[in-house]
Amino acid sequence: MKHCGTQRLESERLVLRRFVREDAGAMYKNWASDHEVTKYLTWPTHSNVDITKLVIDSWVNSYSDEKYYQWAIVLKENGDEPIGSISAVHMNEDISMVHIGYCIGRNWWHQGITSEALKTVMDFFFEETDANRIEAQHDPRNLNSGKVMEKCGMKYEGTLRAACRSNQGIHDACYYALLKSER
Repeated sequence: MKHCGTQRLESERLVLRRFVREDAGAMYKNWASDHEVTKYLTWPTHSNVDITKLVIDSWVNSYSDEKYYQWAIVLKENGDEPIGSISAVHMNEDISMVHIGYCIGRNWWHQGITSEALKTVMDFFFEETDANRIEAQHDPRNLNSGKVMEKCGMKYEGTLRAACRSNQGIHDACYYALLKSER
């Protein structure tokens, strides 16, 4: 894969950009402090903004690594305030695979925003890094996350039993993927 780090990306309604330290308040308010948003995630709900600041600091410090991909999701109509995040949570360079994870604030659910962000990031990985496989997974109880993947053309590949741990404990994982040749 040809890595180039987290680049600014744009779609019709969105800007996907690097996080900056000043995003901590918006991240905490818009999604990190919401138990409904973090219900199926692997990281706990933030109990205060200081935790969010520490997380963003680690992300900002990681941007010097060209293999690091973490974007703030920003609605163009909202100025520069992030409403969610999307990232490469795992990569396997032997098979040119990128595993993507995402979350968005509850106020922006069911508006196609997450699908638009995922599609934009998938295009970036296929075109700019020469990824061959892009995958994602969700807890089977989180059906809307699977709908995001399907809307982006990912194909359901199967469910791994008791394969992941989230804030709901150990759970099954429904896997979806798209190959570069299937675009």
